[in-house]
Amino acid sequence: MTLEFFIDGKIPAGTHQMKKVTVVNGKPRFYEPASLKAAREYYIAMLKPHAPKEPLKGAIQLHTVWHYKPPKNHKGEYYKITAPDTDNLVKMLKDCMTKCSFWKDDAQVASETIEKCYDEDCEGVFIRVSTLENNRV
Repeated sequence: MTLEFFIDGKIPAGTHQMKKVTVVNGKPRFYEPASLKAAREYYIAMLKPHAPKEPLKGAIQLHTVWHYKPPKNHKGEYYKITAPDTDNLVKMLKDCMTKCSFWKDDAQVASETIEKCYDEDCEGVFIRVSTLENNRV
């Protein structure tokens, strides 16, 4: 089974590594700042309409392409090689996909490709989720 869709719109600035820590009664407490909560809520709202009726089973391949509007000083490059890091981008997305029941656990994602590119025409995230036959690509 393969699901493909595009989340159209500006990519939220919040990524998974933006969690904060505070100390309460001598114990560390982790929390999400408002921008991170907003990014999580945005992804969940955008992912829900594309979620399968039942969580996917077995090994899964995830392919994402993060489309960004080029900056004013853009020199025609295709790939975006500045922050945020791809691993930070996809971590929150996978957590939200788990919450939306694309799969039971994001540990099922056995193969993934992540790209960041500049795109004059659109901004957003292309997502393809595929089950892997016999645990082989």
